[in-house]
Amino acid sequence: MNRFLSNFTPVLFWVMLHLLLLLPVHSHGSPETSFVRSTGKNFVLNGRLLHVNGFNSYWLMWVASDTDQRHKVTSAFKEAADHGLNVARTWAFNDGNGYHALQTSPGVYDEQVFQRIMTRNNSLNGVVYKDDPTIFAWELINEPRCQIDPSGRTVQRWVKEMASYVKSIDSNHLLEVGMEGFYGDSVPIRKQFNPNGLEFGTDFITINQLPGIDFATVHAYPDSWLAGSDDKVQLLFLKKWMKVHIKDATKVLKKPILFAEFGKSYKDPGYNISERNKFYKTVYENIYKAAKTGKVGGGGLFWQLVAEGMESLADGYEIVLSQNPSTAALVSFQSRRLSALDL
Repeated sequence: MNRFLSNFTPVLFWVMLHLLLLLPVHSHGSPETSFVRSTGKNFVLNGRLLHVNGFNSYWLMWVASDTDQRHKVTSAFKEAADHGLNVARTWAFNDGNGYHALQTSPGVYDEQVFQRIMTRNNSLNGVVYKDDPTIFAWELINEPRCQIDPSGRTVQRWVKEMASYVKSIDSNHLLEVGMEGFYGDSVPIRKQFNPNGLEFGTDFITINQLPGIDFATVHAYPDSWLAGSDDKVQLLFLKKWMKVHIKDATKVLKKPILFAEFGKSYKDPGYNISERNKFYKTVYENIYKAAKTGKVGGGGLFWQLVAEGMESLADGYEIVLSQNPSTAALVSFQSRRLSALDL
């Protein structure tokens, strides 16, 4: 959850192309030799099902560019691999006055940079990004909202145009939108599941049905969305939130579903680690049950993984696995049992 970009101007989309990267340790530990595919309601890699247990680390690109900090990327990836995590979600763009910035100023974009990202050579293996199977998928944007058009049609038109453009450059990789999962006008009764029943100018159903969108994403931050409510209320919301989205991915979209961001902040009043672990366990249990029973595949990515010595990135949601053994145990357990389903 990019907290500093979470307050959207109503008609402004923050175009933030993200990469979802396959880690060397994924199902059965075999090296990736083909691209991840979306086949029906599941991900498939090298002829086997692939279930995702991963993490967010938006900071990878700019930390890796600093030779004095690059070891933190290595440390974070080692910890992730040691706990069986198989996909990382990170920024694939630069902002402001930086090198080849995608957004040069608020609302002003360099479209050539957008194309250049997908056609850039991977400096480690020399493969052009659009031809690199290390990349799991592209994400168009983080948490789009357009509150002056609660129907979701404005966001839908934008996604339709951009999805077609991305696929015209890169037909190898999966593509998703980066939505939080809010419901819109297509199924009005579903709006009751939005936080406090509010509308956010997106539509989980119609946008994820667009051509070129290969799987659905959902975010889950009941501690932020229902600020001031207690843990019991937040956990009940989470259970309903996941249940309805899994049902819609299974029966309506018929596509995999990735809970691409979830977390619970230790900065919230009354926080305790047992409640955070209960939150993680609930997310993981719902993902696992949906996969095990054959309803729908996909997985989850917690927000966010950092390495030791990265206090400057502390947002309350960060996890240093070596310093959080009880949470790390839940993460490892989820990796093991999802991997056992990769047949």
